[in-house]
Amino acid sequence: MSVNFEGKLVVAISSRALFDLDESHQIFEQEGVEAYHRYQIAHEDEVLQPGVAFGLVQKLLALNRHDASHPTVEVILLSRNSADTGLRIFNSIRHYGLDIVRAAFTRGESTERYVTAFGAHLFLSSNPEDVRNALAAGHAAATILHSHTGQNVDAGQLRIAFDGDAVLFADDSERIFRRAGLDAFEKNEAAAARLPLSDGPFKDFLAALHRIQASFPEGSSPIRTALVTARSAPAHERVIRTLRAWNIRIDEALFLGGLEKGEFLKAFGADIFFDDQKGHCDSASKHVATGHVPHGVANES
Repeated sequence: MSVNFEGKLVVAISSRALFDLDESHQIFEQEGVEAYHRYQIAHEDEVLQPGVAFGLVQKLLALNRHDASHPTVEVILLSRNSADTGLRIFNSIRHYGLDIVRAAFTRGESTERYVTAFGAHLFLSSNPEDVRNALAAGHAAATILHSHTGQNVDAGQLRIAFDGDAVLFADDSERIFRRAGLDAFEKNEAAAARLPLSDGPFKDFLAALHRIQASFPEGSSPIRTALVTARSAPAHERVIRTLRAWNIRIDEALFLGGLEKGEFLKAFGADIFFDDQKGHCDSASKHVATGHVPHGVANES
């Protein structure tokens, strides 16, 4: 019987985003691949500790429990390990009871090509090169940062927060801001208030989340989303009208007018937050799991 992921939310994740592999990675950096290989085999029966994105993956997979006959989420492991050194990772997956059965081990090569092959809506990795390659190929992707995650306000509900420009939307408006300043940016957004913003790299991922949300009665969805943006009035209207034109619901919208985002993300209880600007990511990572999206003008050298 053929298998496909039609109708599913597909998330690809690297082993270092899922588990804490800092100790073994340090051996790789300092002593080389052979020492790393020996270390992983010697410790393959030792369970790895959860990584920054572990809680997010648990909640994603928990969505399948709402209708076990029609699972809505597929999580796939993409790793630069070899299959040999990857045995410890699969042993840890089994230990934690994570329903992850598909994987690609590339033995040091970039994993991006398998993001495309699996048709992933989202790719999370601790390797910036793989993330940039995935973004260049048109996929939502983020580099997982070391974060002080704390505990979610709602342990059962999956909560995901997004920045706007260069994440959900294209960075055209951000380029105006950087080139001509705040006044020019606000004038442009007011003049174009009824013109939808172009798609950003995370639009399709948000749409896939929305499809799952729409399958539940109003008020009982296991997913809650938020837009957390540095925009403020009058630049808010174009954002609202864009989401309306996309026919995508977003549950909460925070227009912060340049305030630091970390405390607001903590208040929302985000399981993960995506932003293109490193400064915002550093603030957010003090409170919640954070993915840096190296896309758009803020990341151009």
